[in-house]
Amino acid sequence: MFTRRAALMGAALVAAAPYVIKPVLAEEVMDTSDAAPVDLSAMPRRKVRLLAPPYVHEHEQVASTGPEIVEFEMKIIEKELQVDDNAWIQAMTFNGSVPGPMMVVHEGDYVELTLFNPPENILQHNIDFHAATGALGGGSLTLVNPGEKVVLRFKATRPGTFVYHCAPGGPMIPWHVVSGMSGCIMVLPRDGLKDHLGAPVSYDRIYYIGENDFYIPKGPDGDYLRYADAGEGYADMLDVMNGLIPTHVVFNGRVGALTGVNALEAAQGETVLFVHGQANRDTRPHLIGGHGDLVWETGKFNNVPERDLETWFIRGG
Repeated sequence: MFTRRAALMGAALVAAAPYVIKPVLAEEVMDTSDAAPVDLSAMPRRKVRLLAPPYVHEHEQVASTGPEIVEFEMKIIEKELQVDDNAWIQAMTFNGSVPGPMMVVHEGDYVELTLFNPPENILQHNIDFHAATGALGGGSLTLVNPGEKVVLRFKATRPGTFVYHCAPGGPMIPWHVVSGMSGCIMVLPRDGLKDHLGAPVSYDRIYYIGENDFYIPKGPDGDYLRYADAGEGYADMLDVMNGLIPTHVVFNGRVGALTGVNALEAAQGETVLFVHGQANRDTRPHLIGGHGDLVWETGKFNNVPERDLETWFIRGG
C-alpha cells in the first residue's frame, strides 16, 4: 500500500542540487570514497554532553592542547511542541529542543557526531553542517531511517559560528527546517577570540539564541490546527509555507521562551557572548538601551569585529 509515510520518505530521497561558489578542489568533491585514509588513532578524544539552548556546554575559550576528536551524540526526536497558548506544531528536533544544541570546538579539531533516528519516528533525517566542506555539509553521508544511526566526522577548518540543519532532500529540506530542525556549531580559533586591535577577548557567560519561523495551518473557524504526527499536517503546512508569511517568529521555540523566569541573566560588569542565528530567514537583533561592544555580524572570527552596534543584520542560514 502506498501510504503517506511512504510518500514522505520517498520524497526525502530527492537529491538537493549543490551550487558552486568557487572552483571545486579535489578534497571537496561529493564522492570521498577515493580519498586517502587519515590515521587518527593517536589523536586524543573528548566526549561532550550537550545542553539545551540557551545554555552551552562547558568549553575552553583558548585551547590548552593540540587538536582533538570531539565526540557528540544527538537523538532526533519528533514530538508535538507548544508554540503559544493556542498553537502547537509537530516539531522535528535535534535532542528534543528547538533550536538544537550548540556545539563548540576549536579550529583544527575533528567533530565526530553520532546521530540517532529512533524507531518510533516516522521520517528520514540527516544533518548538514555549514561548518563542513563537501558532501552537502555531511548531509549526503548521514541520511538515516527510523531505527538507524550514523557516525559523521569532519575537520573544523574555518573559525566562526555556523548553522546546522536537517536537509533530507528536495521539498523535505524547508519543511524540516521550519519544523524546528536546526542548530548551531561554533568553531573558536585555537588562541581564542580577538578584538578589533587583535587583543585577546574572553567572555564570562555565553547564551545561544535560535530564532525560528513557524507556519501553522488554521481551520475554517480561525483556530490553529493540531495533528497526530508530522506527516498528517504536511500538505496543510506546505500551503502556509508557500505563502512565505510565518504565523509565528519566536526565540528558542516558543513565545516567552526567554522572558520572565526564563530571562537570560548576567551580573553587572560581566562580558556576555550572545550567539544568535536563524536557519531560514534574515534577522536583526537589537539591544534596547545597550550596545554590542564587539559584533561579528557574519559570525566569522577571521573578520575584524564591528564595534558599538545597537542593531545588526544576520543573514538567514
